[in-house]
Amino acid sequence: MFNGASILVTGGTGSFGHTFIPMLLARYNPMKVIIFSRDEMKQWEMAKKFEGDSRVRFFIGDVRDRERLYRALDGVDYVVHAAATKIVPTAEYNPFECIKTNVLGAMNLVDACIDKGVKKLVALSTDKASSPINLYGATKLTSDKLFVAGNHYAGPNPTRFSVVRYGNVMGSRGSVIPFFMSIMDKGVLPITDERMTRFMISLEEGVELVWHAFEDMEGGEIYVKKIPSMKVTDLARVIAPKAKLEVVGIRPGEKLHEQMISAEDSYYTYEYPEHFKILPQINNWDKDANRIKNGKRVPDGFVYSSNNNSEWMTDSELQAWITQNQKKIGAI
Repeated sequence: MFNGASILVTGGTGSFGHTFIPMLLARYNPMKVIIFSRDEMKQWEMAKKFEGDSRVRFFIGDVRDRERLYRALDGVDYVVHAAATKIVPTAEYNPFECIKTNVLGAMNLVDACIDKGVKKLVALSTDKASSPINLYGATKLTSDKLFVAGNHYAGPNPTRFSVVRYGNVMGSRGSVIPFFMSIMDKGVLPITDERMTRFMISLEEGVELVWHAFEDMEGGEIYVKKIPSMKVTDLARVIAPKAKLEVVGIRPGEKLHEQMISAEDSYYTYEYPEHFKILPQINNWDKDANRIKNGKRVPDGFVYSSNNNSEWMTDSELQAWITQNQKKIGAI
């Protein structure tokens, strides 16, 4: 699919882009990969890694800027939408800015992709979009709905939109593993709640889910990868076995457990060997055989959350991952 194609990644200098771009170039031979983002310094630093590769291009811009998106999307075949304002407390205190990027930016992309004849877009979502309790989650749920409805909005145009949803990305900037590792020498790790659980997914697994979505999608599907869970207390114990755990309370907008499929979603959700698909409710697309394929309907009321998961990451599995990825934890 991507050989000879032109691919644009919004927010491409973030954690996802730093993993997606090298994997894409290694597995496929695209004509052009465009990193679209607003931070010139991050682009300058990232460009050093791809010096001499004429396939990689950098384009300064913001998804809030519709005209700039139209220019960036000239001749583009596929889009991965990774741009977002996503730090939960930041969004709580700066709601207007979060809405401009996550909601208005999604609207701009839907319009621009349709008008520019983009073939497919896959947007990155989050567990926080399922039964959201914070503004970030609410904006990502809205974004998800916009991309799902974009398939109807496109009318006779061939552009198709889908979404991938996953939880805590292991080792990414600002996530719990590099945070605990940065303060482990102090002998005390802050724990928001001893009951707290999180899904665990690597960036590489996230990239694979995006590729699967591009190959499988008819338009409007939300893909949810099956991944293991872990208690935050167990995670802390693996990282710093001798450290004291200090309970500090849940932050504003933070959930005790991550959720990726709600009970309300269950009526439209199908299960596959390695993932789930939430099918669109509009136009009876949830009954479309081309979207269902070989899926099996989940039971009514099914909830996929990090505390009721059937798969759990062991201490040894986490330790092996940390050892293998030591150099890049927190770097991207």
